[in-house]
Amino acid sequence: MRKPVSRRVAAADLEVDPMVSDTPTLHMICGKIAAGKSTLAARLAQDEGTVLIVLDDWLGTLFGDQIKTGADFLRFGAVFDRMMGPHIVSLLKTGVSVVLDYPANTVVQRARMRALFEAAGAAHVLHVLDVPDDACLARLKRRNAHGEHAFTVSAEQFHRFTEHFVLPGENEGFKVMRHDI
Repeated sequence: MRKPVSRRVAAADLEVDPMVSDTPTLHMICGKIAAGKSTLAARLAQDEGTVLIVLDDWLGTLFGDQIKTGADFLRFGAVFDRMMGPHIVSLLKTGVSVVLDYPANTVVQRARMRALFEAAGAAHVLHVLDVPDDACLARLKRRNAHGEHAFTVSAEQFHRFTEHFVLPGENEGFKVMRHDI
């Protein structure tokens, strides 16, 4: 198995996946709201034998009418994590790679995801999108205007969530791949 290295890649580079291997892999994505996590996740999920799990779609379908605040989103997101964790481990154990289209934006979130790939004995890659706030806010404005996303996020909510955003540190021990999208 080739080990992925931390490097900066352009979106065009994703057409040739540098991490192709026979080992099931958990792909996690660290990036602020509207940084491009879903775009990257969709590209990563194009690999054969890969399943995409989109948190916003699941939460919107299961709990959308109950999610009114950022705190609600976090609370129901935790319920979803507990519900889906064993399923994700099962997928990885059966040889299926999994792309999680939900944030790996805090040390605690990443630790929960680490428990998944470790329980499955799977490989992992933590994809990082370090996009400036102004670019994210511009994308968010366009996303909200289109109305196609499961949730509308205000600039105020963006800033509240971004206060908790922490790029992964080397001490966390993840295989990191940085992307320019």
